[in-house]
Amino acid sequence: MTKRIVLLLVVFALVAAACGGASGESTTSTTAAGPTKTTAAPAQTGGESLLDTVVARGVLKCGVNETLPGFGSKDSSGNFVGFDTDLCRAVAAAVLGDATKVEFTALTAAQRFEAVSSGAIDMLSRNTTWTQSRDGELGLTFAPTTYYDGQQVMARTADGFDSGSTLEDLEGAIVCTNAGTTTEKNIKEALDALGVNFTLTTFEDFNIVLQNFKDGACDAVTTDGSGLVSRKSTDEPNPGDWVIFPKVPLSKEPLGPATKQGDALWSDAVRWTIYAMFIAEENGVTSANVDDMRANPPTGEIGRLLGSDGADEKQTAMGLSADAFYQVIKQVGNYGELFDKHLTVLGLERGLNALWTNGGLLYAPPAR
Repeated sequence: MTKRIVLLLVVFALVAAACGGASGESTTSTTAAGPTKTTAAPAQTGGESLLDTVVARGVLKCGVNETLPGFGSKDSSGNFVGFDTDLCRAVAAAVLGDATKVEFTALTAAQRFEAVSSGAIDMLSRNTTWTQSRDGELGLTFAPTTYYDGQQVMARTADGFDSGSTLEDLEGAIVCTNAGTTTEKNIKEALDALGVNFTLTTFEDFNIVLQNFKDGACDAVTTDGSGLVSRKSTDEPNPGDWVIFPKVPLSKEPLGPATKQGDALWSDAVRWTIYAMFIAEENGVTSANVDDMRANPPTGEIGRLLGSDGADEKQTAMGLSADAFYQVIKQVGNYGELFDKHLTVLGLERGLNALWTNGGLLYAPPAR
C-alpha cells in the first residue's frame, strides 16, 4: 500500500506540473469543445509603476526643448509651446485628466538621457531620434514615432550654396552642430565616406550653434531638416539668404517621446496616448466634435477609444480612466490638429508624417 501511495503522489505531481504552467504564463488545453486558453492577468514587475507615481503626485514631469520653435520653445510670456510640448500635455490629459498638469524641464541634447535614467523626468519629448543604442545601451523605451525626419545642412547663398548643393560642396567648410547627438556622428560618417575635408565644431546648445553661424564662425550648420526649417523661418529676416540641402536627407531620424525601460504600464500609457491621436485623426474626430462623436460614435472603435456609454472600452485595463483618450482629444486635439497648429505654419508639409491612408507612415494598431 505504501508503494502504491507514493506512486500515485508522483503521478499527481507530474500531472499538476504539466497542466499548471509557471506563474504569469499562458497555458493551452484541448477539450471536447475545442482549444481553450487561460492567460494570467498582466502584472507590473519590480514594484509600483511610474503611472501610479504620476497619478499620486498629480503632475507629469516632462523634459523638452526650449530652442526649437514649432517643436519646443517659450512664448513671450515664458510658457512652453510647441508640438513636442503638447505631446506632454496629451499624456497629462490621459493620465491625470488635465492637460495643464505638466512640469516642464528644458534640457540640452547632452542632458536629456541622464534626466530620463535618473528619474528627474517621467518622459522625454524633445526631438529625440530612436536608435538601436538608445534602446539597448541607454535603456530607453520609445513611443511611436511622432515625426519622421532626416538630417540636412543649411548654409548661406552668399557663400555660393543653393538648393541643388551636395555634401561634396562642403569641402574645406567649418560645419557646426549639437554635441551629443546623432547629427554629430552622421555628418562625420557621411563626409568621411565621401572623402570631403571639413572641420566639425560642436556646441551643447543649438542657440550657440546658430549664433556662430550668424557670426560667420561656421560655414554651415546641420541638424534634422525640420529643425533647420524652424530656425530659418524664425531667425532669418530674409529666409532666402539661407538654403537647406541636400534634397534627399543624409539619414533617417524617427523622432518621438521616450521613457525609461522596465515599466510596461507607463510606456503603454504614453504609447497609446499617441496612437489615440492617430486614430482620432483617421476617423475625423477633433477637439471641436469629440463630444458629439463620443455621444454618437460612428464606429465601435471610436466608441471604445473615447469611453462612450456602453462601449467595451479598454483604457481601464491599462490603469487609465475610461475617458482618458476623450480627454486627450478634447483638451489637446488629434495628431493633425497639433501638426497644423505648430508645424504647418512653419512651412513643413505632412509628407511621411501623413496618415497611412494618405500615403504617409502614421499607422496605429486597432483600439480593440
